[in-house]
Amino acid sequence: MQATDVTTIDRDGDVAIVTIDYPPVNVLSAAVRQGISGALAELSADDAVKAVVLICAGKTFFAGADITEFGKPLAEPTIRQLEEIIEDTPKPVIAAMHGTALGGGFELGLSAHYRVAAASAKMGLPEVKLGLLPGAGGTQRLPRVVGVAKALELMTVGDPVTAEQAASMGLVDQVVDGDLRATAIAFAKSKIGAPLERIRDRSVTVDPAQIAAFREANADRFRNLDAPEAIIKTVEASALPFAEGMDRERDLFRELMAGPQSAALRYVFFAERQAAKAEPLPADAVDRLTAAKDTELALINEGAKLLDEGLAPRALEVDALAVKALGWPSYLGGPLYLADKQGLPTIIKRMRADGIEPSPLIERLAAEGKGFTQA
Repeated sequence: MQATDVTTIDRDGDVAIVTIDYPPVNVLSAAVRQGISGALAELSADDAVKAVVLICAGKTFFAGADITEFGKPLAEPTIRQLEEIIEDTPKPVIAAMHGTALGGGFELGLSAHYRVAAASAKMGLPEVKLGLLPGAGGTQRLPRVVGVAKALELMTVGDPVTAEQAASMGLVDQVVDGDLRATAIAFAKSKIGAPLERIRDRSVTVDPAQIAAFREANADRFRNLDAPEAIIKTVEASALPFAEGMDRERDLFRELMAGPQSAALRYVFFAERQAAKAEPLPADAVDRLTAAKDTELALINEGAKLLDEGLAPRALEVDALAVKALGWPSYLGGPLYLADKQGLPTIIKRMRADGIEPSPLIERLAAEGKGFTQA
């Protein structure tokens, strides 16, 4: 039965299967969240339904939050509210994961009572790479499953794990080599009448000495970065009652979201993806940027010259190359992005103080009150 544009509900005996189909990667948009919550409300009230499988069509389980919603008012239910709806569903909810269950998608999976995953699936919490922390309960649920040390490692690195690795840590209840949907239905039938497993109800022990040792061991890796320390603080808060830990997570997430580092890293995230769709910069342009890479102002000026000469179509290509190939710190967002943030009049003054003649493009943009990324 087609329940909404993105939600289908089917039955297999006393198991209901809620399928989400929101191409290309089933991000947790407002339509998806509302589709799931509506389906669960209907199925919770249906006495003929004894368990629910939540699965996605297409190439992946929920690939994460809808990044286009970041910084905007969210339509309800939010991911956090949807997680509460899933956890409070009075029948077992089984998340059937395939593809890449990342970020908010994996956090949503952790709110299900059980999880099964295709053997090829990968899952993880990569928010640190955007200068953020998992903001939908990941910092509170993950330590309750894998322990503090492993949770810190997973979230401050941000790389995904395989289904087998996740199962070895207790994050997945069954790894599926064959038909994921059929196996998830069979698994759901085996859990009918069983106690509901809610990760939020588990306890976790936080050892201050262990936290201090982790900080010390990773001091060099975390230098100049805001998100890893915020992740550590939220994991420390997992020792609190669950609701209080969630409040701490929310507050620190908002601080990071409003901060300059996450804005720069999100810019780089989009810049790299846009640049990958365009023609590579000419070899001569790359050589010129490489020759200027050791000096911030020289690199900014050379990037401006390439834009002015038409050798670089947009600032984002210059910034993406600087981050990817020239050793520019991603948390600064790229040289032209940084110049915009400092203000081009300030950049001009700094250049002249260092004996550098600003590119004519810098002069024009400054006079017009514009920047490279707004030109």
